[in-house]
Amino acid sequence: MLGRDIMLFMGKGMTVQALWLLCGLLLMGASAPAHAQVGYDRPGGDYNSTPSRTGDPAQCAARCERDSRCRAWAFSYPMTENPNAICWLKSRVMPRMVAPCCVSGVRGAGIIEVNAGPIEFAIDRSGGDYRHFELPPDPTGKSCQAACEGEETCRAWTYARPGYLGPAALCHLKNRITRPVRKPCCVSGVVR
Repeated sequence: MLGRDIMLFMGKGMTVQALWLLCGLLLMGASAPAHAQVGYDRPGGDYNSTPSRTGDPAQCAARCERDSRCRAWAFSYPMTENPNAICWLKSRVMPRMVAPCCVSGVRGAGIIEVNAGPIEFAIDRSGGDYRHFELPPDPTGKSCQAACEGEETCRAWTYARPGYLGPAALCHLKNRITRPVRKPCCVSGVVR
């Protein structure tokens, strides 16, 4: 019966190699992991919350992976919902809601930092500072980007979230483009 079905497919122009390719693509799509995203919270379902000393959402995701009760997690950056960064473990998967304070995901997911366009989330560009200043908290970093774009000397910028380098949000304007380094404290960009 199976041999006859394969012959019918082959008779319609489908080769055995094409069938294998199709099966492989379907398996790859089925095994693609779900991802956590910056800018979303999953309110409710909490069974544990702990301050995060590192302030890194990847540590929160790893805690969920190690705890068999955990089905989902949420991480809030410092100086947003609390003075410290907090990792919330959840006993059930709650719907995600837009919340600039947070990163959330389900067990088994990695973290996707939103890096589309000229803004680099969770990236620090250390060095090259010619000026820095405090500004109101802005989880997108766009106010720091606008300050850089408004100055002829500025080539790159880094916005430091409040609670990482001090109690206030800071904007660092740079006169040269430096190497990007992954750090949860920051949002950066390059002005071309």
